[in-house]
Amino acid sequence: MKVSVDRSVCYGSAECAHRVPAVFAFEDGYGVVRPGRAESGDRPEVQEAAEKCPSQAIRLTAGTA
Repeated sequence: MKVSVDRSVCYGSAECAHRVPAVFAFEDGYGVVRPGRAESGDRPEVQEAAEKCPSQAIRLTAGTA
């Protein structure tokens, strides 16, 4: 499963970067997925970060083969 952050929705709480710093970072006032970590959506801590995101900006989508 792929993970992404919708910057048009993110309001910069940095909650994701605090919860899962191996996958998320905080750059230019927004949460971002670290390079090479987009395929981390199956990790339970990433799914929890998506559920707990105050702006609901974290997207989990099925990867395409």
